Amino acid sequence: MTVYALAQITIHDRARYDRYVAAFLPVLARHGGRLLAADGSPRVVEGSWPHEKAVLMSFDNREDFERWSISPEYREISRDREAATEGVVLLLDGIGHAWPA
Repeated sequence: MTVYALAQITIHDRARYDRYVAAFLPVLARHGGRLLAADGSPRVVEGSWPHEKAVLMSFDNREDFERWSISPEYREISRDREAATEGVVLLLDGIGHAWPA
């Protein structure tokens, strides 16, 4: 089942974050991930939201996401993201036979 990773971040070190972004797409693609959306100023339509950027990715299944997230090449570049941002990453299951949950 498809899974979606939704990162919600605030960037406090632009240079380190930009270094991460420059290496991100090839690493994501090598692990079967797809970048679906990346917005540096999403419009909040309801409630309040404390971050400045949202990134949405998809993977064919949870195992592919986990292989990507712990891979040595992703761990290497993610050091810059971790040092340059504050935020959360949510892993969402795609809609399957269990709807509604």
